[in-house]
Amino acid sequence: MDACRARLACVIPARGRRTFDGSSPAAGRLSLSIIPASLRLAGLARLCGATGGRVEPFDAASFEAERLRLDAEARRSMAEVSSRVAAEEGAVDGEDPRAWKWRIRKRIWDLMEKENIARDPRPVHHRIPNFAGAATAASMVAELDEFRRADCVKVNPDSPQKQVRFLTLSGGKKLLTPQPRLRTGFFSILEAGMVAAGAINEACTSVGVAKYGRAIGLDEKLKVDLIVIGSVAVDPKTGARLGKGEGFAELEYGMLRYMGAIDDSTMIITSVHDKQLVDDIPVEKLLVHDVPVDIVCTPTQIIYTNTTIPKPQGIYWEKLSPEKLGQIRILRELKSRIEQETGQKLPCGPSEKLPPTAQRAQRNRRYQRRNQK
Repeated sequence: MDACRARLACVIPARGRRTFDGSSPAAGRLSLSIIPASLRLAGLARLCGATGGRVEPFDAASFEAERLRLDAEARRSMAEVSSRVAAEEGAVDGEDPRAWKWRIRKRIWDLMEKENIARDPRPVHHRIPNFAGAATAASMVAELDEFRRADCVKVNPDSPQKQVRFLTLSGGKKLLTPQPRLRTGFFSILEAGMVAAGAINEACTSVGVAKYGRAIGLDEKLKVDLIVIGSVAVDPKTGARLGKGEGFAELEYGMLRYMGAIDDSTMIITSVHDKQLVDDIPVEKLLVHDVPVDIVCTPTQIIYTNTTIPKPQGIYWEKLSPEKLGQIRILRELKSRIEQETGQKLPCGPSEKLPPTAQRAQRNRRYQRRNQK
């Protein structure tokens, strides 16, 4: 399995990096111990040979089947959260503080389906929605000086940004993209030289990233020049953005900050349909980890938001629930190593109500442990 092993490390933000109040971070640079970890591109052990470091041929069908299964499972979970939040609206003890976000998301998802703006995969509910004109919006991104100057571009793995990924690779740039939902690893990096000219389109899909990309760890020496992020809704006047509600974009951003790959000056772009532009995202209700955008590209326009919303400075452990940590192995390992290196226990956020499948899994594990005693 050595052929599939990566060594991960993380650093607390370095001295000299400035915070939003102009001060230096209280913590200086602290190199963390190297973390051995097996990065499974698809969460499928059979991608790597069981003996001798032998790597078996990539099984695209199995990868895609597993990806779709995890995607459906995650969307069911999000739908349950959304329904629960809606049911609590107007409760005597106050509604869920996330309720306003879900109302905006649902309004946009419903509108896109009703007006047939949505494109496959459908329905677009509980997804970064694909939309008519996504390729045109991507061409708007490619026209930006910020894109032309960039050598390495981080792009989300969702359908509406597929053409952005294609333009990144075909333009001779490095493409950094997260493995879906970070459940099976971390990031993969691709360069045009790693992919035959006729396979670039395939390399822009989740299967293609796993097939052609190189998995990296948190110790990768990397400078990301530009971030392209998907959105459900965005306010072009403030740069406030809503994703689909899982928080993975924020975690990805936070980990790149830990790596020193990005900073406050790294521009963040979103490509959306014009109907996804809204004016009712209350900036004062945004959380410290919410990622704002600097530029909005639609099929018809390019908008510089001149956002004044602070960008996240890293991972906010006190906001992460035990359930979210349980979903993402690399975060658990990172948290453990930081605690070991600093001798201090990192905070953890409040527990979330788990969907029924996860509750059953927990009960089964407890039952198994009792039987082993």
